[in-house]
Amino acid sequence: MPSFDTVSEANMEEVKNAITQTNKVVTNRFDLKGTSAKVELKEKEREVINYGDSEFHLEQIMIELTQTMGKRGVDVRFLEIGKVDKIGGDKVKQVIKVKNGIQTEDAKKIVKVIKDSKMKVQASIQGDAVRVTGAKRDDLQATMAMLKKEVKDLPLEFNNFRD
Repeated sequence: MPSFDTVSEANMEEVKNAITQTNKVVTNRFDLKGTSAKVELKEKEREVINYGDSEFHLEQIMIELTQTMGKRGVDVRFLEIGKVDKIGGDKVKQVIKVKNGIQTEDAKKIVKVIKDSKMKVQASIQGDAVRVTGAKRDDLQATMAMLKKEVKDLPLEFNNFRD
C-alpha cells in the first residue's frame, strides 16, 4: 500500500553554512566592526546563539541570519527565538532553538485536517512524523498538496514515499 511520511526537519548542513556565511558578513559590516557581534552553533542542543554589544546588534545579526537562511532554502519557521539575556557589562546574547520534528498537538492537527478532507487516505502519528497511507498514488499526491495549502504554520516536508 503506498505511503509517505510528513516530517518537519531543518537541514542542519544548510543551517551550519548559513551561520558561517552570516559570521563572515557580520565581521565585515562597517557598523558591526570591532564589536563582539557573532553567531555560534551548538549542534548537539540544536541551538544558535547570537552575541552582541547591544540589542540593536542582535537585531542586525538576526536580520542577516534569516536572510541568509532564506537564500539557502532553510525555512525560518524552524527557528524558535528566545529572549535577550545580559551576560555582563553591556554585552547581550540571544538563544535561538532550531525545531526538529512535529509536536504531538501539531501532529493531531495534521491528522484532523486529513480526516476532515474526506480523502481516501489514513493518517497515523509515528513518533515525530505523520504517516499517510492510501490505495492510490494520486490520492497521496493530492493529500500532499492539500497539506501544503492548509497547514501554513509548520514547515512540512514529505519523505519516505513508497509505492
